[in-house]
Amino acid sequence: MPRIRSFIRVRPVHAAIAALLTGITAAAAAATTASTDRGSVIFIHPDGASAATWAAGRALFVGPDGDLQWDLLPHVAVYRGHMADSLTATSNGGATTHAFGVKVASDAYGRTVAGERGRDIVDERGRSRSVAAQAIRAGLGVGLVQTGISSEPGTGCFLAPADSRGDHEAIVARLIESGADVLLGAGERYFRPQDAAGVHGPGVRTDGRDLVAEARARGYAVVFTRQELLALPADTTRVLGLFAHGHTFNARPEEVLRAAGTPRWAPGAPTVAEMTDAALRILARGDRRFLLVVEEEATDNFGNANNAAGVLEALGRADAAIGVARKLLTERPDTLILTCADSDAGGLRMRGLAMPPGAEVPATLPERDPNGAPIDGVDGAGTAPFIAAPDRAGRRLPFLVSWAARDDVSGGVLVRAEGMMADRVRGSMDNTEVTGLMRQVLFGDPEGPTD
Repeated sequence: MPRIRSFIRVRPVHAAIAALLTGITAAAAAATTASTDRGSVIFIHPDGASAATWAAGRALFVGPDGDLQWDLLPHVAVYRGHMADSLTATSNGGATTHAFGVKVASDAYGRTVAGERGRDIVDERGRSRSVAAQAIRAGLGVGLVQTGISSEPGTGCFLAPADSRGDHEAIVARLIESGADVLLGAGERYFRPQDAAGVHGPGVRTDGRDLVAEARARGYAVVFTRQELLALPADTTRVLGLFAHGHTFNARPEEVLRAAGTPRWAPGAPTVAEMTDAALRILARGDRRFLLVVEEEATDNFGNANNAAGVLEALGRADAAIGVARKLLTERPDTLILTCADSDAGGLRMRGLAMPPGAEVPATLPERDPNGAPIDGVDGAGTAPFIAAPDRAGRRLPFLVSWAARDDVSGGVLVRAEGMMADRVRGSMDNTEVTGLMRQVLFGDPEGPTD
């Protein structure tokens, strides 16, 4: 079988895991918590990634017989993600459910129904019932890590309820005001006044506020590049990261990126694993308990653009972040690692190509399946197939990716977990139960603090 070089360079992504897994500070390694029934939570949300997405990533990165970091999370449940008004979740509705543990409508962003202004989800004292807001009030460390703009709902819903997911200026202002220790993401344009110069481009805020200056006044170190993030002093206690003008990725179809000469990832931006590592260096210092919410948004956006190469590269980056979390778990066993998506972006499916003895790997793939479904190879339609990493017998088998939609679809999402109380992830698990488990670990109560 001729060897075709994969369009996705696998080794740098997974070689990066090894370096990051040794990077947690000695202080975190020595830390323990006095409480035996409460701990910390790392919630990782590879948006739009179903079991089928992970199957394709496994084949590409480690071979069909290998194990991703995701595969090594021992506790598994089938995720049930329907919403109050739809069988398929939106990103903002799904994130609201993860943050609050309640069923909401499709247009919600940290509120019961986004279109019904003033319908905040609060406790009997009128305080936000978001698990992240509860953690801040309880004195726990809280961090949000996001590869998209900082107002992306997978993290933003946890601390910045809004009438609409499009209220970017209001959302990022609320994040700065929230009291979170770590805010790593992108979308610098929403933090700067209109036309004011920024590191990555001009600002667009219409209210004149300079949130970068406000963040510094609140005690945040502000960083704009991977190098600045990695160079943060060891005693940093608060950090705001803004690593691109918009997203840290360019989620367009392969053909569009190729024609424009545009890279998939913003130059100089850290990976989600590097951001996770940096966040844990701050949050896991000493014996303080914490909640860290991590979202790889690119798996979703590339999926909705039907860009298979982008999805799989983003998935490899998300897997590296899970590896960073698993390394911390060996040092802080009072930690729960919890991961799931809320839907399946684009309905990505891997289809293997049979390779009988003497068969040649096709140089190009058809652009569509006989049923009309779009087909992707290593660089989009009409390109060569992906080549999996070797299986147990040393064979490298080809595969293609076909697509169901340019939107989110339902089914095939799994919840996986490791660490404190992870054995409660089993059978099937409603999206509302994700929050209850986080609260149980953080506060010893699935409803959260009552004082």
